[in-house]
Amino acid sequence: MFKGLFQTKKNTPKAEIVWDLTDIDLNNIPKHIAIIMDGNGRWAKRQGLARMFGHRKGVETVHNITEVAAELGISYLTLYAFSTENWNRPKDEVDALMALLVDTIAKETPTLMNNNVRLQTIGDISRLPQTTYEKFVSCIDQTSQNTGLTLVIALSYSARWELIRSTQLIAEAVKEGKMLVEDINEESISAHLTTAAIPDPDLLIRTSGELRISNFLLWQLAYAELYFTDCLWPEFTNEEFYRAIVDYQHRERRFGKTSEQVN
Repeated sequence: MFKGLFQTKKNTPKAEIVWDLTDIDLNNIPKHIAIIMDGNGRWAKRQGLARMFGHRKGVETVHNITEVAAELGISYLTLYAFSTENWNRPKDEVDALMALLVDTIAKETPTLMNNNVRLQTIGDISRLPQTTYEKFVSCIDQTSQNTGLTLVIALSYSARWELIRSTQLIAEAVKEGKMLVEDINEESISAHLTTAAIPDPDLLIRTSGELRISNFLLWQLAYAELYFTDCLWPEFTNEEFYRAIVDYQHRERRFGKTSEQVN
């Protein structure tokens, strides 16, 4: 499906306008983009609909943005889908979200396979309902040998949970004599995070106009460029995605150095 849509998209006037306006430098594409997908509920409310309609519409946006990311050659796309705090939402909404996740995985697994996309997850997925957990793990297993875009779903995730878990693992290693206290550094902490095999994000995008990172990838976002848009997630179009990338490409990433050192 991805390939067919890409071919059609390139032949449409809208796509040509988007590419002309954004003027994306294909030699300076972020390797890893993380997105806080916010605004599904507000979008539904504005339409006079129940919140779940917003979540279903948001799934369509996930599909579209995954297509674009794969086409652009982005290596990693991490999507904040469900936080540990989201378990505190009304039970009927949580149950509906889990059912939507199962349905989406079932529908999208063949598409991921056909387009060489690998699915991974970060978060405490042991808390998922059994059916949801099994579907998710099955899709991860099926796509594990794919070598294109890695789609990372942050599910039952929070950065504080992750940092506590990392600290506990390191403390246990020290207690068992497998590590020395002197061995604890940036590298060893990163190695015990759920993102150990994933590079840090280059660009974080947050939709819906909120100006915060909401307990997401606190360690990994240390040097990421942050991009905020008022656009609600169900309204986040390909053009909005391109605009965020172009904005990133006009940033000077210094990593603590001076402009003279990096230029």
